[in-house]
Amino acid sequence: MRTVTVRTLRSALLAAVTLGLVLTAPVPTSASVPVPASEIPAGTPDVLLADQASRRVLLLDGARRDWDPAAGPSPVRWAFSPLGDPRYADLDPEVSWVHPSEAKVRTFRGRTYVLTVASYGFAAVVEHPSGRRYWGDALSPGTIRHNPHSIELLPDGNVAVAGSTGDVVRLYAASRGRAGVPFASYALEDAHGLQWDGARRVLWALGGDRLVALRAGRSAGLPTLTRVFEVPLPTPHGHDLGQVAGRPDRLWVSSGSAVYQYVKSTGAFVQDFPDAERISRARVKAVGDDPATGQVASTVPERGLGETWWTRTVTVHRPAGAYRLAGGGIYKARWWLPVPAV
Repeated sequence: MRTVTVRTLRSALLAAVTLGLVLTAPVPTSASVPVPASEIPAGTPDVLLADQASRRVLLLDGARRDWDPAAGPSPVRWAFSPLGDPRYADLDPEVSWVHPSEAKVRTFRGRTYVLTVASYGFAAVVEHPSGRRYWGDALSPGTIRHNPHSIELLPDGNVAVAGSTGDVVRLYAASRGRAGVPFASYALEDAHGLQWDGARRVLWALGGDRLVALRAGRSAGLPTLTRVFEVPLPTPHGHDLGQVAGRPDRLWVSSGSAVYQYVKSTGAFVQDFPDAERISRARVKAVGDDPATGQVASTVPERGLGETWWTRTVTVHRPAGAYRLAGGGIYKARWWLPVPAV
């Protein structure tokens, strides 16, 4: 009974933190002044972000540091919102598409897709640039009972979703249809991040206190998830998970207080990457690198915005700089690097 009570209280606290009900002091962003466009490295990719203030996923010009969509010419290269879109009406986006919390890009069978979720239940794989729906679902729409925080597209066309408040990773048989398909569940407390590993053929899932490798399979035609391996995090409150570009043996992992790279072959969490002393800091919501230029982008909440977890700044490292979104409420930002689902 004691264990259940503690777990319940902890889950409630995590849900409160997600909604901003627990007013922890936001961490200021150090690199808050955009640098001149002339100082942006050649070949810098565009930036994909989840902007909760406008309730949109935005693809923004990576060659411009100062983004103001209301001014001309607009830096917005592409935008997505399911609001008012009949292709997503069955997901009830008016109540499920609140606080978009993930946006990442993948390629699959010759097409490019943006994977996105929102805290109040929305989850979808959206074709770029058409906006057509490959797959979508709404997990307890209008509530944070599941609180989707990440999503991944697997090589067989199925889709995984991580729900932090729901303490679950779901694998949907999206290859069988756009909605209403069967799914498998794996219990993972405070599930926050997902990353497919094509070399090892596992789905990495990040929870509040552990990193887990899951085997995606089928039984009687239905999806299954089986744990292969897990390792405790060096510090609690796991948040973001992603592949280190050009280093298949490493994953980016952020916790509540630090940023690490996880070395798959040794099982070690390390901070031996360039500029680690600046990249590793508290409350990093998203972190990732560009293999061509070596730049690292990350997001950390700022003070004085509409929600305690928002920022208007995408911090850039190597070299130091920043993007600024006028009127924004950014949660995660990622380089536009279409990665094959293989």
